[in-house]
Amino acid sequence: MASPRITLTVPGPDGDREVALSSPDRVIWPEVGITKRELAEYLIAVSGPFLAANGDRPVSLERFPDGVDGERFYSKNPPKGTPDFVESVTVRYNSGRRHPQLVLTEIASAVWAAQMNTVVFHPWASLTSNTDNPVELRVDLDPVPGTGFAEAAAIAPALRDVLAEAGLEAWIKTSGSRGIHVFCPIEPEWEFLDVRHAVIAAGRELERRMPDRVTMNWWKEERGERIFIDFNQANRDRTMAGAYSPRALAGATVSTPIGWDELAEVDPSSFTVRTVPQRLADIGDPWAGFLDRPGRIDTLLEWWQRDLDDGLGELPFPPEFPKMPGEPPRVQPSRAKKPADDE
Repeated sequence: MASPRITLTVPGPDGDREVALSSPDRVIWPEVGITKRELAEYLIAVSGPFLAANGDRPVSLERFPDGVDGERFYSKNPPKGTPDFVESVTVRYNSGRRHPQLVLTEIASAVWAAQMNTVVFHPWASLTSNTDNPVELRVDLDPVPGTGFAEAAAIAPALRDVLAEAGLEAWIKTSGSRGIHVFCPIEPEWEFLDVRHAVIAAGRELERRMPDRVTMNWWKEERGERIFIDFNQANRDRTMAGAYSPRALAGATVSTPIGWDELAEVDPSSFTVRTVPQRLADIGDPWAGFLDRPGRIDTLLEWWQRDLDDGLGELPFPPEFPKMPGEPPRVQPSRAKKPADDE
């Protein structure tokens, strides 16, 4: 039998809000027994760092009506009955269509999202003041089968060096799974496609330095056991789990900012809905002040142009995107038609 509805008192910029939570004892993560109420209380406990990373920007909600072992779906637009304190901003998608998308401006909005069975929060890389131009360059170090967090952690410092040579300060967080996310704050002077090209330039430079450990190959059959630089996560409306967002994994792990000095010894599975609030109380937020010193991607775009001049062209886009200028065919190499042999 479902537990009764409760009301949580949620602090906010305009004073406390009373946010209703139905079925608070419903178990969201069965393996560890974490409930809907615990999720809401987690969001309140990490509200400051969570909003700094995910607030004031378009956000997609990954929702699980029956817990993380059940079906999932995404919400981008405000659903019917959205409270007045949950804001939205009109964004342009890759199709050219424009539509309002949810925005979190206070932690009560995130608690309401938890009431709507949201587990994972996926923020855009741009702010509501200018949704077309990112304030973050994001690099996703994505382990392939045969690799894991340790392999991603081994190459992350080399990526940091590459980005530093381009004039960017790199910040790091666990993905909440096996990967690592490296973010650089940037001036919002470039559109998503330019930032994508900057990510490709950085990834190609890292691949040249570590060809046996890093790959930019979009097609899985060509990657081998190397860490994939997922450059397509830099596209418009492609998102990663935000900092301090829970993940829909058995242990209720959280995508957690860390210091570079922690990387060699960190265990990403230790960062969970139940442990991260105490970590913040003990050491503070490693990403405090993240947007205070934005960099520029001019150097990376110069590298992009250099690679174009050397014959390295555009890379494939995700299948749901329109065909893009200069893009190679969207067919995996093993299925591509090959010219007939000469007689």
